[in-house]
Amino acid sequence: MRAPGPCAGCGAGGAARYRCPRCDTAYCSVPCCRTHRGRCSAGPGAPQGAPQGSPQGSPAAPGPWALHDILSEEDEQDRVPLHKLKLLGESEELKALLLNPHLRQLLLAIDQAQDKSSLLRKLMQEPLFVEFADCCLSIVEPPEKENVLPE
Repeated sequence: MRAPGPCAGCGAGGAARYRCPRCDTAYCSVPCCRTHRGRCSAGPGAPQGAPQGSPQGSPAAPGPWALHDILSEEDEQDRVPLHKLKLLGESEELKALLLNPHLRQLLLAIDQAQDKSSLLRKLMQEPLFVEFADCCLSIVEPPEKENVLPE
């Protein structure tokens, strides 16, 4: 597991927790990703920044996103399978919520915040954000049927 390095977008040291799926360049946030994406010249299947000696398709350089690009070891317990994450993109209810400019501003604020956990605690008091979080959770972890008698 590699430690976060400097962000290629803004230069913040130790903040780059994400990697470009094309060239493996490290960045720290959505705005830095967008900046990099505009300059990235690597083709979709050509990870130029992949470590030497790791052939494409090996565990060190899988598909568009590698697990180590997104989660650290302590975050492993929070991992959501990729097929469930794809369900988020297919949800019409979630897409409708994301059309709300206030919610988009809240999500951008979280992405750019230095202290994400304290901001997240504050936002969990915001009804719109709670609705967004509940929608995401209901897609990723559908509620189990409780108190149902077997037939």
